[in-house]
Amino acid sequence: MIDVLSGIIDTDKGKDIVRLGLVRDLRVTEDDVSFTIFLKDPGRPFAFEVESICIDAIRSEFGSEMQIQVKMDNEMIGLGDLTVDGDKGAQALGDNVLNTIAVASGKGGVGKSTVAVNLAIALARQGYEVGIMDADIYGPSIPTMFGIEGARPNVNQNRQIVPIQKYGVKVLSMGFLVDPDKAVIWRGPMVSSAIKQFLGETDWGDLDFLIMDLPPGTGDIQLTIVQTVPLSGALIVSTPQRVALADARKGVAMFEQVNVPVLGIVENMAYFTPPDLPGRKYYLFGEGGAKALAAELGIPVLAELPIDESLRRSCDEGEPVSATGYKLFEDLAVSVARVVAVRNATKPTSKKIDILRR
Repeated sequence: MIDVLSGIIDTDKGKDIVRLGLVRDLRVTEDDVSFTIFLKDPGRPFAFEVESICIDAIRSEFGSEMQIQVKMDNEMIGLGDLTVDGDKGAQALGDNVLNTIAVASGKGGVGKSTVAVNLAIALARQGYEVGIMDADIYGPSIPTMFGIEGARPNVNQNRQIVPIQKYGVKVLSMGFLVDPDKAVIWRGPMVSSAIKQFLGETDWGDLDFLIMDLPPGTGDIQLTIVQTVPLSGALIVSTPQRVALADARKGVAMFEQVNVPVLGIVENMAYFTPPDLPGRKYYLFGEGGAKALAAELGIPVLAELPIDESLRRSCDEGEPVSATGYKLFEDLAVSVARVVAVRNATKPTSKKIDILRR
C-alpha cells in the first residue's frame, strides 16, 4: 500500500504524498484500507483531486472490490509548531523539516559518524533534501569527513546560521565555530544552549531528512534534543563485540524510555573480506551479535558494514565513499527512508518529550 501511495505526486510540490508525510493513520486489512490525508492548504486544486486519485490508484492495484476510506484533514501538527525553551521562544526547526533521524551509539569508536555522514550523502544522491547536524559538541568530526574543516557559516538577514553545503547536504557543526586546536570545555547548560541554537536559529530550508550525529552515550545532548524537537526515529550503530552490544542495548533503552522509535541497528566492522579473497568473510570481532540483539529487542538490522580500508580512508580524506556511490550505504538509505515512511503513515505523529525532575 505504501508503494501505491508513493506513486501519487503532490503537483504543487513535485514530491509524492508519502515522502511529504501527508499520509497518516494508515490501516490495511485483506479487503479494506483507511487513511487520512493532511493538507495545510485545503484550498489549492490538489486538495480537491487527491482523494479520487488515491482511490483510483488503490483500486487499479488491488481491484474494485477493495473498500477504501479516505479522510481529509488540515490540522496536522508539524515540527514548526514546537518551540525551544528560552527567552526568544525560537522555533525548533520549521515545519519544512519533515523527518529528524538521530544516529546514536552507546559507546565511542564504533563508526557512528561514518554511518551518519555516508547515510546523509546516500539519501541526497537518491533525490532527498538532506541536512546533517553534528551534535557531538566536544568532539566534532563531521567537518573533517566532509573535507570542509576551514569553512565558516554565514548569518542571514534574519540572524540565522546558514549551513555549509557539500555533496548535496547542508552541514552544521561546532567544528565550524571553534578553533580546531582548542578543546570545548563547557558545562551541560552551555552545551544544551548550543544544541538549541543549532535547532532553533539555523536556516535549514526545506528538508526531507535532518540527520543528527549524536555523541556516544546517554547524556545532556541526547536529552536536550528529545526535549526540543520530535524525533522521527533513532538509528543505533554498534560493532559485534559484546561490550559494544551491551552499550547499544542501553542506547535502545534510552530512546524507548523517551518514546522515540528505534528504526534499527547498523552493525559496523561486521566482517573483513581480503581483497584477494572476495568470497571469504572473517568475523574478527565476533559473528551475529547485532542480529541476536535486534531479534531480542524486536528491531531490524538495517545494514552490516565490513571493515573496509577505502571506507576509513575516504572519511579521513574528506571524500566519503557515498559521494561516488557505495551499495551498502545506498541500500541503507533506501531502508531508512522506507522505515520512516511506513512509520509516518501508520503511527502517531512524534512529539517532543517533557522530562520532569523528581
